[in-house]
Amino acid sequence: MKELIRKFVEAYGPSGYEDRTRAVIQDEIEKYADGVSVDVLGNLIALKKGDGTGKKIMIAGHMDEIGVIVLSIDDNGFLRFSNVGGLHPAVVLGQRVIFENGTVGVIGSERVDDPKDLKLDKLFIDIGAKNRQEAEAKVSVGDMAGFHVPMVDLGSRLVSKGMDDRIGCAVMALAMQRMGRTPNDCYFVFTVQEEVGLRGARTSAFAVGPDLGISLDVTRTGDTPKSITMAVGLGKGAAIKVKDSSIVAHPKVKNLMAETARKHNIPYQFEVLEGGGTDSGAIHMTREGVPSGVISIPTRYIHSQCEMVDLGDIEACVNLLVKILEGPVNL
Repeated sequence: MKELIRKFVEAYGPSGYEDRTRAVIQDEIEKYADGVSVDVLGNLIALKKGDGTGKKIMIAGHMDEIGVIVLSIDDNGFLRFSNVGGLHPAVVLGQRVIFENGTVGVIGSERVDDPKDLKLDKLFIDIGAKNRQEAEAKVSVGDMAGFHVPMVDLGSRLVSKGMDDRIGCAVMALAMQRMGRTPNDCYFVFTVQEEVGLRGARTSAFAVGPDLGISLDVTRTGDTPKSITMAVGLGKGAAIKVKDSSIVAHPKVKNLMAETARKHNIPYQFEVLEGGGTDSGAIHMTREGVPSGVISIPTRYIHSQCEMVDLGDIEACVNLLVKILEGPVNL
């Protein structure tokens, strides 16, 4: 499990540039699928066929990660940039980034006397260039970069960039490996451009036309010192979403998840997320509407380069997803 997760999280893949991540995932899952395709937008769709008596279920997790995009290059070779997805200036300051061609840079800042004045427009990327000409030989305006850090194994917990949402993709891949016979046609969709507007989920859901939508994504926790008020904690099991800013989970889907967890003694917790959303936010409004819910992986320090997950929670999410997909779905 750990090495699969490492492959997924360390791959390069900011929103819109998921090709390398998709190749890594496809190599891992295609032997477990009855069919694999890539749509126009770049979503990876893997079908595991049922026996024809069940539902059409779409399981979605996004392949893209947050990153940065170059806005301009100054005469001294420093790169000004904007965000791709949600970035906090204090979190990215001093971090390393890597461009698609392998160029590595460090995020620095102008002098800021008041920390409250630290904004993205005060930051720059230093790729070690001596001047504009040297910088432009390596990087161009419009180039994107992802964060450049390895996964760290803490034993029962893992820390890395890209857990959002490569860990959801890993849960899906592990479920594909482990699930047995099913009545349901299960479409595992590894989506693109979630961080910039749930775009891949919207188009792929329209194409699949599912009877049920399930997203796998991270959620924040309320278990660190003086943290936000939230019931979700690391090590307490799979988080079953009740609500976030993009969806109120369909009550029947939420209940299906909770009842399945109880039946199979899978640890779980309910999640109410005051901000943020997942691919289910797009799936549930597709066509005439799709009953949808979310299995969330509790994650500390989301949208940083040190997102932390618990292996027990991951195992619970895999088991819950497998049991839902293997059983009859009556909504």
